[in-house]
Amino acid sequence: MPGIGIDLGGTKIEGIALSNTGEELFRHRIATPQGDYTATLQSINNLVGLIEKTIGESASIGIATPGALSPASGLMRNANSVCLNGKPLLDDLQQHLGREIRLANDANCFALSEAVDGAAKAADVVFGVIIGTGTGAGIVINKKVLTGSNAIAGEWGHNPLPWPQDGELPGRPCYCGKRGCIETWLSGPGMAADHLALHHVSCTPQMLVVEAAKGNTKAEQTLQRYEHRLARSLAHIINILDPDAIVLGGGMGNIQRLYKNVPALWGDYIFSDVVRTQLLAPAYGDSSGVRGAAWLWGR
Repeated sequence: MPGIGIDLGGTKIEGIALSNTGEELFRHRIATPQGDYTATLQSINNLVGLIEKTIGESASIGIATPGALSPASGLMRNANSVCLNGKPLLDDLQQHLGREIRLANDANCFALSEAVDGAAKAADVVFGVIIGTGTGAGIVINKKVLTGSNAIAGEWGHNPLPWPQDGELPGRPCYCGKRGCIETWLSGPGMAADHLALHHVSCTPQMLVVEAAKGNTKAEQTLQRYEHRLARSLAHIINILDPDAIVLGGGMGNIQRLYKNVPALWGDYIFSDVVRTQLLAPAYGDSSGVRGAAWLWGR
């Protein structure tokens, strides 16, 4: 049976149908009804109907969401599409679609996609990182998502930056209510804020990469600080999870120098005389969320 994956984003809802060998059968994207929960449910229902009509058969359905279901209440929480929060999204979608579906947050779906048939397909234990406007991650073990008893497995972005250096304490405030969270340092806005605070110049991460390549010393220093913080943060994960591979997605994953420079640094913080963990670029990039949703039922 083919699998349908739906990626429920803040501005778009993307759907894909995959064969059980990973062949893309159909893909379609629609706009997300802004702030309208009922319309969002109907849009997903319509999209699934279009996909099944196009491929000519019914399929299993997995959905990637921007938040997660509370294990206590079964209601959505921590979604940046705030109209989803506090809603029984899984139950409502199953009622609309008339069948059982599977639902996971977008970071888990990203990690699953890359672990099943992406950059880390040869790995047994995968830590899939998404670093963009925020910092999230998912854990996949033997091609299965690890959700955790509190449904927060992989939420490394709201741990404190490990092995803090001079000038890193107490850290900037985070929206979660704490200070110095990894997300405040490693997100795209976090890098930009770090450069602005030290050099009083406003730059996007993309601008900083370009400027550093041109020989701009201040931009290069900002990137080196970022690489060192990322190395420490991932070393912390390696010391706990010891994954075979870490896949780096999101906008910051497009910075190519990270894949060489970060592993060259993280060994100083890893409790081992050898580090075999690979830092990998994603095979499917922005498509990993929707593909991972399709793989929630296995292959």
